[in-house]
Amino acid sequence: MRKIKVLFVCMGNICRSPTAEGVFSNLVSTRNLAERFQIDSAGTHAYHIGDAPDLRAQKAARDRGVELKHLRARKVVSADFEAFDHILVMDDENHAILKEACPVDLSHKIRHFLDYAPHLNQREVPDPYYGGSYGFERVLDMVEEASAGFLQTLQQTGEL
Repeated sequence: MRKIKVLFVCMGNICRSPTAEGVFSNLVSTRNLAERFQIDSAGTHAYHIGDAPDLRAQKAARDRGVELKHLRARKVVSADFEAFDHILVMDDENHAILKEACPVDLSHKIRHFLDYAPHLNQREVPDPYYGGSYGFERVLDMVEEASAGFLQTLQQTGEL
């Protein structure tokens, strides 16, 4: 059985995208679908390569039963465009960076993560890095909604 390969992307890969990786991994695990997925996250910039997620992101996620401490930041590499089926970005800036770097025939894989939560009426997951703990809670709320919507879309389209 072929795995569905999902890559979550933000700028530094220490706040939003590892949160999305952790939340989505947890969601598919609770639905006994983990073996159907390969899930990863990366950043468009190399600011934090090898670092664990921001401690505030880890705490907020852990408070909701999602563990992030085992994750390590990495930068998107050109092989990711071929390797992943879905490349889900957190904001317009990172979307533009990936679209420019991606081969044209693979650019259909790149989407805004919040496209899967249209009821939020927002396209970007805000970067909580320079704010307080509320920002990390807000990111978790958005990521949980988009994760559920993404999984539902995969089921509706027959990909899952």
